[in-house]
Amino acid sequence: MDERRFEEARAKVIGPPRQRQGIGTLQEKTMHAVLKHYYAPDEDMHEIPIGHFVADIYTGEEIIEIQTSQFNRMRDKLTCFLDSYPVTIVHPILYRKWLFWVDKDTGECSKPRKSPVTGSIYRAFNELYKIKGYLAHENLRLCFPFVDTEEYRLLNGWSRDKKKGSHRYDRIPLALVDEIRFERPEDYLMLIPLELEEPFTSADLGKAAGIRKQEAALVLNILLHLRIVERVGKKGNSFMYMVKDQ
Repeated sequence: MDERRFEEARAKVIGPPRQRQGIGTLQEKTMHAVLKHYYAPDEDMHEIPIGHFVADIYTGEEIIEIQTSQFNRMRDKLTCFLDSYPVTIVHPILYRKWLFWVDKDTGECSKPRKSPVTGSIYRAFNELYKIKGYLAHENLRLCFPFVDTEEYRLLNGWSRDKKKGSHRYDRIPLALVDEIRFERPEDYLMLIPLELEEPFTSADLGKAAGIRKQEAALVLNILLHLRIVERVGKKGNSFMYMVKDQ
């Protein structure tokens, strides 16, 4: 983690030329652009054609893909890239978030409201599930930068206050807080709290990790697929799990 380089990436992307573009005209979302400049300050490495696809970053040795959402759209790329190149997927975790509402007609912006939710690594697993079949590939790495963020949403929803069903316009990264990487199977062990007694259920994991049972079940689904945990029986209608010897 390099805070100075992150600030340099922000300064390069978030400046007067970008601000003058106005609502609805951005060609590349700000979070994606800042992270691309952070992980590869040399723009000659950006947007490199490889096969029938374009890599966000190609360093000459590895491919780096910045993916903020919709991991299902990466499957064809991963099929093309992984057999020939090391690939790192960078997925930002919104650590602290301030929400702004924007009138799409006037551009008027509301005062910020801080979200009560703090970002967690577990929230990435809804996206990781969409590429579960690729996670065990020896060439795949995952990187999760934790980023304080301003989020701007358009007042164009279907409810009376136009907030429900609204569209996100952009996310502006403010600061890089932390970074977690999964580079080998053993790294996934960090998802299992040390105080969690074995065997355990998804409800036990959820309680120990401070997440919903449904989120914990999704995490365990992936850990089971990666052979990080194994099922050792049932407790009522719930499967029980233990960590496998690595």
